[in-house]
Amino acid sequence: MTSVVRIGNCSGYYGDRLGAMREMLEGGDLDYLTGDYLAELTMLILGRDLMKDASLGYARTFVRQMTDSMALAKDRGVRIVANAGGLNPAGLAAKLREIAAEQGLEIAVAHVEGDDLVGRADELDLGDVLTANAYLGAFGIASALEGGADVVVTGRVTDASVVVGPAIAAFGWGRDDLDQLAGAVVAGHVIECGTQATGGNFSGFAHVDMSAPLGFPIAEIAADGSCVITKHAGTGGAVTVDTVTAQLVYEIGSPLYLGPDVSTRLDTMTLRQDGRDRVAISGVVGEAPPATAKVCLNALGGFRNDVEFLLTGLDITEKAALVQQQMESALDAGTRPETVEWHLDRTDLPDPATQAQATSLLRLDVRSAHAEAVGRTFSDAAVQLALASYPGFSLSRPPAAASPYGTYRAAYVPQADVPHRVVAADGTVTVIPPPTGATRSATGAEVDDSPSQNLQVAPLADRVAPLAEWAAETVRVPLGRLAYARSGDKGGDANVGVWIPADHPTRDDAYAWLVELLDEDTVRDLLPESALLDIEIHPLPNLAAVNIVIHGLLGEGVASSTRLDPQAKGVGEWLRARDCAIPTTLLPPTIAEAAL
Repeated sequence: MTSVVRIGNCSGYYGDRLGAMREMLEGGDLDYLTGDYLAELTMLILGRDLMKDASLGYARTFVRQMTDSMALAKDRGVRIVANAGGLNPAGLAAKLREIAAEQGLEIAVAHVEGDDLVGRADELDLGDVLTANAYLGAFGIASALEGGADVVVTGRVTDASVVVGPAIAAFGWGRDDLDQLAGAVVAGHVIECGTQATGGNFSGFAHVDMSAPLGFPIAEIAADGSCVITKHAGTGGAVTVDTVTAQLVYEIGSPLYLGPDVSTRLDTMTLRQDGRDRVAISGVVGEAPPATAKVCLNALGGFRNDVEFLLTGLDITEKAALVQQQMESALDAGTRPETVEWHLDRTDLPDPATQAQATSLLRLDVRSAHAEAVGRTFSDAAVQLALASYPGFSLSRPPAAASPYGTYRAAYVPQADVPHRVVAADGTVTVIPPPTGATRSATGAEVDDSPSQNLQVAPLADRVAPLAEWAAETVRVPLGRLAYARSGDKGGDANVGVWIPADHPTRDDAYAWLVELLDEDTVRDLLPESALLDIEIHPLPNLAAVNIVIHGLLGEGVASSTRLDPQAKGVGEWLRARDCAIPTTLLPPTIAEAAL
């Protein structure tokens, strides 16, 4: 039994850096190398691939990586675990065995299956869908590794499961080792998105050396579930309390992070800088998993098209009104699309020094169940206004043909109704039973979000000076001069995690002010696009963070969203750019003085 297991990551999404697998294998010691290739949008992409060719449905970039690095991994004694199987883990496993045979390698490849429920959509009342995949847990992966697999590929498991599975295999954890499982879930959540843990997409990027390609992260997990997040020496980026916090608040909801193996209390962990590029995480508390499994559903939503008008100079709103009236009349004269959305982005500046500074963007998005309603007729209507509309008429690009789009939604089914099978290299099938004692709904509706009894955190009021002592004098500056943020998509919802940097000299005071600031009314004021939407706000005092969930900001998911930022990746930076009345005592003197 090992004391620490080193688990690296080489992919955060389908399309990540192709050479990362070899870089991680050559960069230093590892026990396992994992990769996350699946997202809600990826399942839709793979579903379309499968419609064209029944032998596909998996991440083909992973095949290229393994063709290049399978022999190296075998030589180094590193075992590979990845969810690259997508909709066809059996097909991917067969392809990898074929590659191993061609290279003369003795590689045992196992796969995990059972997540694909599309054939049972009617039985489970899932509706008319293209893909239906339940989120499996990590015990199938662990079983495959315990059975001697060198490579394990899966379909839709939770992102963290590719890390939790090797930890279970290394330490022999069981279903009742909830704190240990929760600790591994946190480790997996930190490293699952690759270089986002080492400085990528990080508000504090100016303080990180970005001159070299960012190193991919490693989790050193101990038998008690605690871990250290690090990276190979000599690689770019950094691992700090703040880069790790950025990933911990990414794409989460309530403080109780529900998974098929364990419900992880994100309000229990402690982060500590443990040397250069090393962050220790400890104290994570786990509770019983939910009784139901989340199912990712993708359906074909119809067809879409869009056109973007460039509006330059004076009278922007009047120009926008003119072309909008003209296009609306043209749409009414034909087969009007079911959905017509206009977005005016005022990117023009007064007294513009360049034409770009004088230009705003007016975007028209249309969607319909019928391709002809958003196809050539729509495109012609826009082009035919070229000499008959506002002065300076121009398009950012010619309108394209109608294209299909997908919609996303989540469903929930009993874990007992989801098969979880491990298929070994010799074809032997092992069935993984569901957890016992699971009591909650995976929707979180019945979840108690109060701090766990095991959480020992002093009340905030006991840790900060009274607000009146330091909040009397304020200046209006961007929120980002005080706080970092990271945002992302959760189906049709967006989440924004905001936190006070670890090196802030009066972090508790700054966090007390942040919690008081970010109520629902203020969030709606700062982010007007959320004004009519449901909002959840969850304090995470152990991270000096606040997590904001904006329901419905992305409509029916990334593939159908008409927002300029369909994955909500920039919402956190938008929030940081908004001016707030911030106490001068919380700001660096240079910023406070400049604003006075």
